[in-house]
Amino acid sequence: MNIMPKPTILKQGERYTFSQYFEMPYAPEDILAELGCTLVRSRLNLPQVAEVSAEYGFLKHYLERNLTFVNPISEISRREILIAPTLMEVCAATDASLKIEYSVNVNDWLRGNLDYYITSPNSLLVVEAKQADLAKGFTQLAVELIALDQWVKSSPVDEQILYGAVTTGDIWRLGTFDRKARQLSEDRSLYRVPEDLETLLKILVAILRSHPDSSASP
Repeated sequence: MNIMPKPTILKQGERYTFSQYFEMPYAPEDILAELGCTLVRSRLNLPQVAEVSAEYGFLKHYLERNLTFVNPISEISRREILIAPTLMEVCAATDASLKIEYSVNVNDWLRGNLDYYITSPNSLLVVEAKQADLAKGFTQLAVELIALDQWVKSSPVDEQILYGAVTTGDIWRLGTFDRKARQLSEDRSLYRVPEDLETLLKILVAILRSHPDSSASP
């Protein structure tokens, strides 16, 4: 009896951008398997700094005010009134560099633009903005982290774990990529903004800098 080979999702000779992975109807595990990686879902033990900056109160008030006057229906409006201000505060607290629509081209299957790419001397963070559907958004984020693993090999950043987040602006989900194990981890926790803003900032700041007061989350 001849066993038919399993059909492939990614076709040789075809070119795929990061955003095309968001549109694929396949299970995330199957997509990532074709890129040589596995996916687990768990409650991640993410680092946190002990305190946020003094600007936290202003940022929370600013975001709450934005939501009072603007209904962020489109992805662009969510970026402008929720995501960008939050990331700017993280960059100010860590002296990190923020790149918007950062282009990456590793090969035909790993190419496209990162919505937000933040780098510090010790680490990096990629943030993918979505209007809705965090599940498919995480698949796209996962592929972006796989691409970054190869893209940053010649850079000073030599962390074993790469961090990323997918967000609708008011809801954030984080994830990691273990470069050695080739494993993506999707955090089961969700962080709401502005309600969970303080915790979210503590995590993002800890990711981007080595902080003497940082500790693993309980």
